[in-house]
Amino acid sequence: MRTARYADRWPGNYRAGMWMWLLHRISGVVLVLYGITHVIVISSARTWGPGTFDRVLERLGSPLFLALDVLLVWAVLFHAFNGIRCLLLDLGIGVRRHHKPLFWAMMAIAVALLVVNVVVWAPYILGKPLAE
Repeated sequence: MRTARYADRWPGNYRAGMWMWLLHRISGVVLVLYGITHVIVISSARTWGPGTFDRVLERLGSPLFLALDVLLVWAVLFHAFNGIRCLLLDLGIGVRRHHKPLFWAMMAIAVALLVVNVVVWAPYILGKPLAE
């Protein structure tokens, strides 16, 4: 039986599978926190009135928050496609020789969708008003 040495736990020594496990957990926590924040913001219309809600929506339409939305889309895409990869591995698909190609294929699809999102949102992030 092999015991884990301290050097094995150093993040620089992690293999791709460990990074995917770790990033999957982090993206999951980020999405849960976003969901809670989203419910709080949406409920502000009822709690604090429509004027407050309008000010919150105006702030959320700023270029900074739109750029953060792109990061949110990346978290959703990464979590979704890594989850599909995990599901396929649990079903025995790609376990032996195709583990890394499966990962790269899923991440390539996620990046392609993210690029489409960035191209669509770039004018708004750079300052174009959302509603004209």
